[in-house]
Amino acid sequence: MRKPFIAGNWKMNTTLSEARELTQDLVEHMASVELCDLAVCVPFVYLFAVGEIVKGTKIVLGAQNLHWEEKGAFTGEVSAAMLKDFGTDLVIIGHSERRHIMGESDEMIGKKLRRALDAGLRPILCLGELLEEREAGTTEEVLRRQLEEDFKNIKGEDMASVTIAYEPVWAIGTGRTATPGQAAEAHEFIRHLLAGMYNSAIAQDTRIQYGGSVKPENAYDLFKEEEIDGFLVGGASLSAEDFSKIVEEALRARDL
Repeated sequence: MRKPFIAGNWKMNTTLSEARELTQDLVEHMASVELCDLAVCVPFVYLFAVGEIVKGTKIVLGAQNLHWEEKGAFTGEVSAAMLKDFGTDLVIIGHSERRHIMGESDEMIGKKLRRALDAGLRPILCLGELLEEREAGTTEEVLRRQLEEDFKNIKGEDMASVTIAYEPVWAIGTGRTATPGQAAEAHEFIRHLLAGMYNSAIAQDTRIQYGGSVKPENAYDLFKEEEIDGFLVGGASLSAEDFSKIVEEALRARDL
């Protein structure tokens, strides 16, 4: 059985004092959690402060983006080596806000994946469809395109370090959530694609998170679906109490 993996994505939120307080609260709330991998993906400027607090705890430090080049004249960007300097272990790549607001292409996302893996970072690759794409019945077409393009240069042996996060764009920050059945169906399709791209063992071993307005009230029902291996939590990760309740509900759904 794949070990559950629940990560928080703070996006562009918190001040320095808020980040420290939230991290301390999370460490306290998560102290007794044994059967779930945990992470927080924080703004670049707070990696050092948060990293100092989570060091030696069960919470892994993650970033929200990186550049695909090793170094160079890329003003305002951050390299994988810089993230590693702060003790960062994870990095989110291809979040819908990067794709649809910042205009990142699948080619760019694929290069970022390759750079993260080469640097020893574990990427969380986000993919998912827009509302109009779901309504047009093209969800599977979108997922296939994103996965095949993003993973063009990713080898089978790399996949042990990769987590995939299915995030239907229409459910991110909107209060709308995919039904457990819709989420499980998408996860199953992604796993089917992975089996074709690599093999069935890799497909079964790859953890696929769900993201999209996950909160304590829906975590149990979502996690009852065996295809869902964890959550990438947005707004609810800004509350240690809410995040801990999501973890509790997820573990309760699996009798862990």
